[in-house]
Amino acid sequence: MNWKKGIIAFALAAFSLHGCVPVESTGYGAGATGTGNTLQYNDVNYTSDVRSVQLYTQSRNVGDVLAPPLLSMNQSNPLILEFDRMSAPRGRAVVKLHHCDINWKPSQLTSMQFVADFNEFFINEVEASTATKIPYWHYFFQVPRVKLSGNYLIEVSEEGGNLLLSRRFVVFEELVQVGIKPMATPGAGDRFARQQMDLNVFYAQYPLVNPAQEIKVVLRQNHRWDNAKFILRPTFTHEAQRRLEYQLFDTDYSFLGLNEFRALDTRSERFSGIGVERRDITTSPDQVFATVGRTRADQVYSTQPDANGKYLFGSREYGRAALNADYQRVFFRLYSPEPAPGPVYVFGGLTDWQMAEPFRLTYNAENQLYTGSALLKQGYYNYYFVVKGANGQSNAQYYEGSHFATENVYDALVYYRPPGTRADLIIGYSTIQFNPQR
Repeated sequence: MNWKKGIIAFALAAFSLHGCVPVESTGYGAGATGTGNTLQYNDVNYTSDVRSVQLYTQSRNVGDVLAPPLLSMNQSNPLILEFDRMSAPRGRAVVKLHHCDINWKPSQLTSMQFVADFNEFFINEVEASTATKIPYWHYFFQVPRVKLSGNYLIEVSEEGGNLLLSRRFVVFEELVQVGIKPMATPGAGDRFARQQMDLNVFYAQYPLVNPAQEIKVVLRQNHRWDNAKFILRPTFTHEAQRRLEYQLFDTDYSFLGLNEFRALDTRSERFSGIGVERRDITTSPDQVFATVGRTRADQVYSTQPDANGKYLFGSREYGRAALNADYQRVFFRLYSPEPAPGPVYVFGGLTDWQMAEPFRLTYNAENQLYTGSALLKQGYYNYYFVVKGANGQSNAQYYEGSHFATENVYDALVYYRPPGTRADLIIGYSTIQFNPQR
């Protein structure tokens, strides 16, 4: 639909919905809530009006929303951005791309050096939700091709300047080969809780003058940036073999294996999915009560399928997730005989791996429960309960435990800034599944 028809369609749809109520302005979707109109080079929603943001790689004309925002330089599979707005937009949404360095700071490149067109794109695919208690607008946008590899930030604002959201993605080339090898972590104290990878970077077909200083590697767990490891130097340089070797036996470069994620499936309005104790569909929005969580820190590892912390939206009754999935008030509860040593949060891809205040839980000493709620679109979610440490970092091990046997996905990004240039390029990429489940 064109813009004017879209405005009229939404007004009619919202007027005809029986029992519709506006969503509260203090609500929260995925992503940290920004303040003001200052762009942050992070995954941020700048207004509570924006929710349910997904940035993923499309595969063979089918959108795999669980695919990370990462694509090859040939870009045969485009990047897709989708999100909702909870009130009728006042103007068109404008997209702009930013090239960043390895530390997610703006690079010194001009837009003409990394985009083929004028760096301002309008989102034209906007539709109103259908037959939902909570009305919303859904936006769909295919991210344009870029000319250079590296870190990118996608900025979305309203025409006129008000920021809506920002999200990170990466584009890589395969100019060097990367090998990742799972290893047992040395040391009796951590070997059953941590996971270690050793790396090799082969550059036989790519000219590097001083690779030990020019190459930097970022190692990620489940495509997360909050606990990524930045490796600035190789352990050994084998010039004859044109190979960089990284033996990451230092615990600073290993990862806690943690546990398989807790699951919550709210896609059905008639039946309670996994992780749902009960629901109340007489309210607006519907209320969903997640199963009471308990600590897993003192339990042995148990294998179970998960989505490595990610989420997807869906409606089993109506089918089309983008427009038919409704928003529900989800109540989280965690049994804890005593309060944790810091604030407790629901944490995962649904919060963009950030400890967001709307997902902070409140402790009730009488009931020995942490409780809280969030407005979420119908879908399948993975999450942890985490404790915020004194250093400001998330501590998932406190309630979830940590095991070497946990299944996780790891990937390595190889960064290189050619001499005399002003941008960090990604010249190599590899991924591996640690403890794959059969």
